[in-house]
This record gives sequence, structure tokens and C-alpha cells, in this order.
Amino acid sequence: MEKSLEGGCLCGEVRYKVNGTIIDAGYCHCRLCRRASGAPVVAWFTVPVGSFSYIQGRSSVFHSSAHSQREFCGRCGTQLVFRRTEAPVTVDVTIASLDDPSLIEPEYHIWRESRIKWFETGDSLPRHDDSGPDR
Repeated sequence: MEKSLEGGCLCGEVRYKVNGTIIDAGYCHCRLCRRASGAPVVAWFTVPVGSFSYIQGRSSVFHSSAHSQREFCGRCGTQLVFRRTEAPVTVDVTIASLDDPSLIEPEYHIWRESRIKWFETGDSLPRHDDSGPDR
């Protein structure tokens, strides 16, 4: 689905724009996402790397693993983006950081094998114990 979306951090310092096709969207239950957000799950949508750009401010970067980085506002801490560090072809953007998060609905759950056992959603979306659907 082709979209033109904008979003940003809590304090307004960092803003971004997405122009292009949304590849997919889902909930991630992995330990790294939970620790980075302080929440039991994070909702992401994925776009081609060329469809995403910062339009105000500059993100800070945290290398959360040997192959990926998380981008966030260095002032207020809002997590905005997840991307591979070597030859990224896609960017994952936090749905809740959109100006209108209702425009993107998650389609599945990933990394359910590491979810917090007391957290369960009431939806009927597909659930994957690992990284989920092939792209």
C-alpha cells in the first residue's frame, strides 16, 4: 500500500517522513524491542530504505546488536527506527510515533517465543515464534 506519512518524537525535536509502499506491519515481542521501549511489545511498520527520511532534527543511534541499530531522539528518548547496519534495504518505523498511528494496522506477531508470559493480546493475528513472514 502506497502511503505518505509523517511522525516524530515526543518532544518534537526529530521528525520524519515516509513516502512509498508499506511492506508490512507487525508486533515484535523480542527482548531487545521490549528493553529499548520499556513496553511488553512494540508495533513496527516496514518500508524500503529510500522511502524514509528525517525532515527535522537528527536522530541518535544505538547499536543494539552486531547487525542492527535503533534510532531515537537524543533529547526525549523516543524510539523511532530499527535498521540493519550493513546494506539495509528496509527500515522499520515505530507505528506509535506516527502523527496518526491509526493509519497502519499490525498484521502479525513475531518473536513470540521470547514474549513476556503474562502479556497476551486478544487479536486473531498470525503468531510467529521467530522473525516471522518472509519478505
